[in-house]
Amino acid sequence: MFIEIPASKKSLACRKPLHGVGINDADYLTQPIINGKRIRCLFYRAWHNMLNRCYNAKYKIKRPTYNGCTVCDEWLLFSSFKAWMIKQDWKGKALDKDILIQGNKIYSPETCVFVTQEINALLTNSKASRGNYPQGVSFDKKTGKYKANCYVNGKSNHIVYSDTPEAASEAYKAFKYKVIAKIANEQSEPLKSALLNYKIN
Repeated sequence: MFIEIPASKKSLACRKPLHGVGINDADYLTQPIINGKRIRCLFYRAWHNMLNRCYNAKYKIKRPTYNGCTVCDEWLLFSSFKAWMIKQDWKGKALDKDILIQGNKIYSPETCVFVTQEINALLTNSKASRGNYPQGVSFDKKTGKYKANCYVNGKSNHIVYSDTPEAASEAYKAFKYKVIAKIANEQSEPLKSALLNYKIN
């Protein structure tokens, strides 16, 4: 359990903007070292990771999908982000910026929601690793056909073999939409509607 230890005037004076833009205005130590181990405030960790994805050039070289992503002015202040996060169902979940609004690249109170790893993984398109085929489709050398495959909760689900990548893609989409709809109906708004309206590219 994280305990808020009041920050000294010296530690506050030593703080610098995170990635040149983020202002940590917490009146407590967000990353204290206790018994030789650095402990990080979970609210600060989420805020730090968000800014890292948007403003760390080295990170974006490894994760080019974050190119062009930004954080709204309000959330450049740690206390503002924390005040929003406290009101969310965030425990054990990840901050997502583009489920409520597909294609969105701005982290803000209006565009973000916390989601489970199950949902996060389900909506990952794996564009960098799947090659030139549509999402969920690969060529099977043994059969000479195109295979549709979908991962759900880390388990691979074979759907169909088809003569064309387009046919395999349609089968993949039909299967995945059923999975998404099932999960969507277990969620509260606005995540429920966002999932039901989600479009597979």
